[in-house]
Amino acid sequence: MTTVNRQLAEWSHQLRYEDLPADVVACAKLFLYDSIGCALGGYQGDDVKMATAVVDDAGGNPQATLIGSGRRVSAIDASFLNSLMIRALDFNDIYWKQDPSHPSDIMPAAMACGELKGRSGRDLILGIVLGHEIEMRLCEAAFPGIREVGWHHATLTAFAAPYVAAKALGLSVEQTINAVGISASHSGTFGSVTAGKLTKMKNTVDPMACRSGVEGALLAEKGYEGPEPIFTGREGLGHCISEEWKWEILTDGLGDSFRILNCSMKGAPVEALIHTPLTVVLALRERHGLHADNVAEIRIKTIARAAEILSDPDKYDPQTKETADHSLPYCVAVAVADGKVTTKSFKSARILDPALRPLLNRIKVEVEPEFEDMFPRLQPCEVIIRTTDGREVSDRMDFPMGDPRNPMTPKQMEDKFDALAEGVLSPAMNARAKAAIDDAENAPTITELMECFSEDR
Repeated sequence: MTTVNRQLAEWSHQLRYEDLPADVVACAKLFLYDSIGCALGGYQGDDVKMATAVVDDAGGNPQATLIGSGRRVSAIDASFLNSLMIRALDFNDIYWKQDPSHPSDIMPAAMACGELKGRSGRDLILGIVLGHEIEMRLCEAAFPGIREVGWHHATLTAFAAPYVAAKALGLSVEQTINAVGISASHSGTFGSVTAGKLTKMKNTVDPMACRSGVEGALLAEKGYEGPEPIFTGREGLGHCISEEWKWEILTDGLGDSFRILNCSMKGAPVEALIHTPLTVVLALRERHGLHADNVAEIRIKTIARAAEILSDPDKYDPQTKETADHSLPYCVAVAVADGKVTTKSFKSARILDPALRPLLNRIKVEVEPEFEDMFPRLQPCEVIIRTTDGREVSDRMDFPMGDPRNPMTPKQMEDKFDALAEGVLSPAMNARAKAAIDDAENAPTITELMECFSEDR
């Protein structure tokens, strides 16, 4: 029987830019635009600075370009640091079916390996589409999802990233199979990174899995071997994690359509399941003139996993950015108080502001059994707000802004990019970066494209 690994390797090996419909190319460029913005914001964070210092201490050949600084480091290090920049603010794309993921975390594998081989902008677009396709299919295949049995979705990223890296390096089918076996066989990630009090590892495990994919592909290029039946074989993914896998989801209809068209963007730098209640709360606030002083109670009806992840005791007393952006009470409290949730909402001074803390305790999160059967097709949420003068207002929403069924407008995307690029790109460099992304398919090399995403010297 042909393994899942081989089927994916054969398909990814033969996929060409010319196979991509125009709407898929346009969508890939939108996710590149969104991800570069996220990276420019993440570049300014402490976690990226710490990780960059470690890379600097180790040294290495200058093979690939870093977003933000424009410096060149090894391809392995560039894949990790650029992925960390994209992921650091929890503001990049999101796809949630049986499992969640942020497929743009894999983009830097195509960037770094593509630079090594002098690939073009079209090759980068192809890598983006390929990474989204495999990662998103992996999110659909486990029943229950691997998160439900204690594993983090970075586990899946370690399976998807090597296909992207192998494609950019120009590896053979056999080398691609080995790259996946190398990366996936050592990169399982515990779900504890998103449980209770969160740390910087919450946004770091996926970039580490991206790096694993690049390293696996580079080893395979030298002749290193990895286990082929890493998906379905004895003690592989299907044997060790979850109860049932529908492997046909990974391989049926490859190339007939492309999953990237179904991926969502984020309108706020918060955990995915916060977006629907946050969208409802902001709409109710504007519609009814609500603010911190006239809200007596907020009841949020949502699905069980949202309540479990986002409203445990640690989420009512967030001390760090990582816990705060996964706290439904905190994010809703900030939305009511400030009328918006931005990256500035997660500065320590705001998180620890004693004036905000009483509002968190007025927010109650409830599981609505009726909503369980609707997920993941919908992300339903109902918000009921009782005011101090006795009014009660409510609304329900099934999917948030940024979902393909409720997409962000070009203006919203530009505002997001500009806010994240502030402090890194001058107006002239900002315009240059946007123009480069808009014309990415005509970039002679990925290196020339990456050089447009650097701060002013």
